[in-house]
Amino acid sequence: MNFNQKTLKPWLMICLALIAFSCNNSSEKKEEPAKAVDSSTTAPPQAAAPKITVPFDFMEISHTVKDYPVWRKAFDADSTARNAAGLGFIVLAKQPDNPNDLCITFTAADIAKAKAFAADPRLKDVMEKNGVTSKPDIRYWHALRYNPDSKEKNWVIVTHKVKDFDTWVKAFDAEGAATRAANGLVDVVLARGVDDQGQVHIIFDITDMAKAKARINSPELKKIMMAAGVEGVPEVKFYTAIE
Repeated sequence: MNFNQKTLKPWLMICLALIAFSCNNSSEKKEEPAKAVDSSTTAPPQAAAPKITVPFDFMEISHTVKDYPVWRKAFDADSTARNAAGLGFIVLAKQPDNPNDLCITFTAADIAKAKAFAADPRLKDVMEKNGVTSKPDIRYWHALRYNPDSKEKNWVIVTHKVKDFDTWVKAFDAEGAATRAANGLVDVVLARGVDDQGQVHIIFDITDMAKAKARINSPELKKIMMAAGVEGVPEVKFYTAIE
């Protein structure tokens, strides 16, 4: 077939159009199918504390972390081990002046299992790998009194040694919950040490921080404590609940 100039131009235009269409189709990326979510990487839920009735045992872990989000991810992922140890989550809190100073409290269905969990080298390894920068302070308490209406975000823990618990608790009751409430302190937990019953552990909700601090540091309260047989200087720690 002979092509003249008039017939050649349309053929060239058609060929160029076909080449361009072919190139565009080959350069388009194919849509990849959506990847399935691997549910095996999702941390199982941690055991919530059962309905609390007194008396009950609980464990407190206090330590400092380098990076809270990193630590929290590992904490949530370790819930299976805690559940197996009979630990029920109660509260996670931070110190107001240092949000990386944490206190975590669990009910302990079996103290022996709770202690085995805490002593396991696996837990130490998990903590170190996920930014715990201080030596964990782990304590075990036997709660004698508990206020289920506890609701305040801010609270304080007072721990001290007493000569005789019965003598001390009489003085504590003589001061009265109403007096403490008037000073910004609402009774939440009264406990004794599992391993040392001479150790007393009291947790108060704070409704008025200024009043609470003034009462805790007051000479009047110091006299009451000394008369009740408190030995040494009480340990006082303030916390703000995270959840």
